[in-house]
Amino acid sequence: MIDELRQQRLKKMEELKEAGISVYGHRFSKTHTALWIRDNFKEKEKVAVAGRIVALRSHGKSMFGDIKDDTARLQFYVKKDLVGEESFSRLKKLDVGDIIGIHGELFMTHTNEPTVLAQDVEFLAKGILPLPEKWHGLKDVEVRYRKRYLDLIANDKVKEVFVLRSKVITSVRRFLDAKGYLEVETPMMHQIAGGAAGNPFKTHLDALGLDLFLRIAPELYLKKLLVGGLEKVYEINRSFRNEGISTRHNPEFTMLEVYTAYADYKDMMELTRSIILDIADNVLGKRELTFHDQKIDLNNWEEVSFAKLMRERFDIKPDDDEKEWLRKLKKNNVKVELKEGKISRTFILNLISDLIEIKSAHPVFITDIYTELCPLAKKKKDDPLLSERFELFIGGMEVANAYSELNDPIEQEQRFKGQIKDNPDIKIDEGFVEALEYGMPPAGGLGIGMDRLVMLFANQPSIKDVILFPQLKPELEQTQD
Repeated sequence: MIDELRQQRLKKMEELKEAGISVYGHRFSKTHTALWIRDNFKEKEKVAVAGRIVALRSHGKSMFGDIKDDTARLQFYVKKDLVGEESFSRLKKLDVGDIIGIHGELFMTHTNEPTVLAQDVEFLAKGILPLPEKWHGLKDVEVRYRKRYLDLIANDKVKEVFVLRSKVITSVRRFLDAKGYLEVETPMMHQIAGGAAGNPFKTHLDALGLDLFLRIAPELYLKKLLVGGLEKVYEINRSFRNEGISTRHNPEFTMLEVYTAYADYKDMMELTRSIILDIADNVLGKRELTFHDQKIDLNNWEEVSFAKLMRERFDIKPDDDEKEWLRKLKKNNVKVELKEGKISRTFILNLISDLIEIKSAHPVFITDIYTELCPLAKKKKDDPLLSERFELFIGGMEVANAYSELNDPIEQEQRFKGQIKDNPDIKIDEGFVEALEYGMPPAGGLGIGMDRLVMLFANQPSIKDVILFPQLKPELEQTQD
């Protein structure tokens, strides 16, 4: 069926070309948007509008249609007597999906519909393939993700999500800039994969004969900038982890990382709260969210001790070794996820999420995380087995992570060496340790998952719904599955 429609459209295109019509036009100067016309309608005003045809109705010597630009939908009307017989016969070769430009004047129909009376119509792009499902929207989720351009054409609500995403990121930038933070850019290709736990993507730089990794986090470079005297820096960065794909994980994702000299994790806690409330106030216009059918009150923030939760729920203490963890979790019928024989970070995060699931969906700062799980964070002064760190969960989903940054180079190197004992493939970033030896001020560091934050504010169930082009299986594999 699609092949037949395609052939029909190709035939129309050839007939137009033979008549000397360029079906792929050039620059078109728009004077008005569809939304502006609808909001500021003025009878007989001259306009030049452009967009994609989304509806077309022919009535003998006249033609009604709707075009859609990136603001709204607008009706147009073509009269054979006004444009001439030759032009009208060519316009009858228009199809839904074509992109056109219209010069004309405004009038109101008897049904009170703002309409452009066309005096001239330009072909700007011929749609050879028909739009999906006669414009009633895409229902196949995989097709929606794979062909996002069709999803955006067919579903206004999808566009609204990505407009919201842009506004959220702009809001974060505006907020931090106003607070005196400097936006910076750090390398995306690293010689050593560091700054976070994660399996990296590998690549090779031919010019230098170097094996490199796509960054799993920009953290270590940003801390070097603290050493260099930049006291308040942030980066909205693309990071990459060669791990699983799920409703909350995409191999390529967007993070906000912020570092503040002479601060600690408590300051980062307040900064996190302020950033999220600023988005709620200035982008959403309210502090009540709905996510997964849960009502979330952003006026209600709570702080909960991980160490206390683990002790109360599983009798696990900060000085328990991994064997003791496994024994006690097994005793409580908890299935443990291991990675390379060790308890994985993903499992711990899921465990935290499960532990707070019984609570309200409001924001919860999880503090008192065991030091052994935090190789880049400072220990608490009064309890070295616990770190100065928090994980922020909203709606049961991890959204942010922050700590008082470890700035002791000797202890940092020892912690790196401790990681090597558990995983010989890990390499110490000697350049980072050397930078610390020049002196890094005490600092607070914060990471916020921007994709997940948008999921919350847009009430989207999957990370794929807030990334324009999420990673998917090749189409051939998908067909064979």
